[in-house]
Amino acid sequence: MTRRIFSTVAGLVVIGIGSATAQQPAPSVPAGNAKAGQALFMKIGCYQCHGNEGQGGAAGPRIGRSPMLAFRNFVTYIRAPRGEMPPYSAKVIAEKDIADIYAYLASLPPAPAVDSIPLLKP
Repeated sequence: MTRRIFSTVAGLVVIGIGSATAQQPAPSVPAGNAKAGQALFMKIGCYQCHGNEGQGGAAGPRIGRSPMLAFRNFVTYIRAPRGEMPPYSAKVIAEKDIADIYAYLASLPPAPAVDSIPLLKP
């Protein structure tokens, strides 16, 4: 009986911990300035690989428009990228500046549907 009570209490503790974790809000994206982000995107040279609107190019993947990476993942990738992109430490680009670039990319309108482009219609 003691064993049964112990396992029930232990189970409730685990459920309680899981519920508390699940109910915590996701980390919020810091407020960024899209206009400043666009200027930084061009100044730092992000556009050279990722295109003027983050649409991607021959040297870099699409990073703009939906679906966007979560902000924390975006920061992590900028700090320690894979592939040929150079890492941008906090000394090179502050997190506030990354928030501005993220706001710029998030502010871009989605690409039009393919069937809405006259030249692509049969």
